[in-house]
Amino acid sequence: MSTVKEAVDVDVPVRTAYNQWTQFEEFPNFMEGVEEVRQLDARHNHWTMKIGGVRREFDTEIVDQFPDDRITWRSVDGDTRQRGSVRFERLDDTHTRVELTMDIEPTGMAEKGADMMGVIDRRVKGDLRRFKDYIEEHGGESGAWRGRIRPGDPGSPL
Repeated sequence: MSTVKEAVDVDVPVRTAYNQWTQFEEFPNFMEGVEEVRQLDARHNHWTMKIGGVRREFDTEIVDQFPDDRITWRSVDGDTRQRGSVRFERLDDTHTRVELTMDIEPTGMAEKGADMMGVIDRRVKGDLRRFKDYIEEHGGESGAWRGRIRPGDPGSPL
């Protein structure tokens, strides 16, 4: 399993950065290789990605979500095994540090090769840089979900 950890400082308040990150269906706008994210309910998303020319589909479950602080997830089925967390740290009234940590278990030759060559690390770093550009250019979030998910809570509809 490979661990990737990256951070970026964005020029928006913590609430704005967090609110935008909860808009999972917007991820293809700034995440390389993400073709689609469908939010199934408050806890579950279905992802379609292209990694090293190979299409992967998988579902994730949010296991912990606390507004303006963190979102933690894990994959639950499909072609990709991963877990991760994104944390939001208020730097001041108008600046936020977004820190993403992911544990990824490459499956298949393309993903293992991409991991060994550092492609996954560079992709995550680029995704955070593009998130910074995306949120700063828009000047505000495109939506928000302010609910609290605790480990062990059952899934709930949106």
